[in-house]
This record gives sequence, C-alpha cells and structure tokens, in this order.
Amino acid sequence: MYSTSQLDVPAAGPVDGQRESTRDRVLQVVLTQGPVSAARVGELLGLTAAAVRRHLDVLSEEGAVEVKLVSGNRGAGRPSRRYVVSRAGQSRLGNDYLEVAAQALHRLNQVGGADAVRSVARDRFAAVEDRYREAIGTASNLKDRTAALARVLDEEGFAASVRTVGLAANAGGRTTLKAAQICQGHCPLQDLAADFPQFCEEETELFARLLGVDVRRLSTLPTGGHVCTTHVPLGRDADQTDPAEQ
Repeated sequence: MYSTSQLDVPAAGPVDGQRESTRDRVLQVVLTQGPVSAARVGELLGLTAAAVRRHLDVLSEEGAVEVKLVSGNRGAGRPSRRYVVSRAGQSRLGNDYLEVAAQALHRLNQVGGADAVRSVARDRFAAVEDRYREAIGTASNLKDRTAALARVLDEEGFAASVRTVGLAANAGGRTTLKAAQICQGHCPLQDLAADFPQFCEEETELFARLLGVDVRRLSTLPTGGHVCTTHVPLGRDADQTDPAEQ
C-alpha cells in the first residue's frame, strides 16, 4: 500500500506506463482519502484537478470509482462531488484467498457454530492489538491513541485515516466538542465479513477496548458503505487538534 508521502508522479519512463502508474496512485488516494474531491487528489499528487479528473473519468468508466454527492458543512449550496472506491474497485485490489477462507468458515460455522467463527475473528485482530500496544508507547491522550490506531490499521492493509468531525463552539467562540472518525477505505476481509458479521463486531469491540471509550460504527464496507467509519468521541477539549495532522 502507498502512504501519502509516496504518492509522487513518476518522473521518467514510458508514457503508457507512466499514465497507468499515475492512475493507480489516483485510485490509491481515493481509497485512503475518500470521499475525496478531484482537487484534493491533485494536491496530494502534484497534479492539476483537470488532469486528475481525466484519470477519475477512466476509473469511473472501468467501475473502479464512483461519485458521491456531499453537502457542505451547513447544508447550503450545491452538493460537491466526492470520489470513493466502488465495490468492483475493492475487488480489483486483490482477494484471491477469500474463497478458500469463506469455505472453511462456513464449514466451521456448521460444526462449531457462531462462537467458533467469533473466535477466529478475535484471533485475526490479535495482531492489530499487539502492534497497536507497541505503537502507542506512553501516549495517554485519546487523540494520539486514535491516530496511532489508524496508523497501525493502515499498515495492516485497511487504508485507514482519521478525520475530526462534530465541531461545536460555545458563546465565546471556543471549540468545546470534538469527535474523530476512523475511516477504513479498504477491508481485506470484506467478503468474509459480509457473511460473518462477527468480524466487524470483534473489530468494533477491539477499537473500544484499545481506545478506552465507547465507539460507534457508522458504516461498513460489507453492509454497502463506501468506507468503514468508526465514531470516536474525543470529549470536551478546546485545545485538541485534528488526529490526521499528527
């Protein structure tokens, strides 16, 4: 997986290969940042919005991305166009092992029931928990813990990022409430989780346990969402900054 720091356009090479490489990187930005505008993709890649739209048009024709209309913060004006990776685009990223895994889980469910499947799901996320506890170090701030969790998820192939939402201001104009959303643009377990919701349930419980707060799942890829989105309440702290800025 690419990180945003690796999303530079190739400086040399065959024109066709260069175009294809850039297009793949456009897709990667949509995957990790979506819903995202063409202008934002261009900013991350060092391309003009017009150049990005040409790649997005091709990806859209291929069925790899789709457009989502997003209203402004106050709901005024025309909705803006944001791009997300489609279900077909998710499949394009590769899931060769899933058919065999699904067959095994269906057999396990028949023999051992839902609890046996849940045990497999819990074991799957044990590596994330171990890596997270190593990455978090001595950080005690919820904002920092959330950012660390997103980094670990990203390294595990979930194309994760963090966004700050739900800003509010008191009479003095100071921000009093903030929440974070952990957004996962890709799920290596998507097809499995569609048949076995225990995977999503165990992941949500893991997030709550690691962060030490009640989290809420707003959307998931297996149930038709464009991204997996988990709401993390940051509480009343006027001095908190966006975890994505860390």
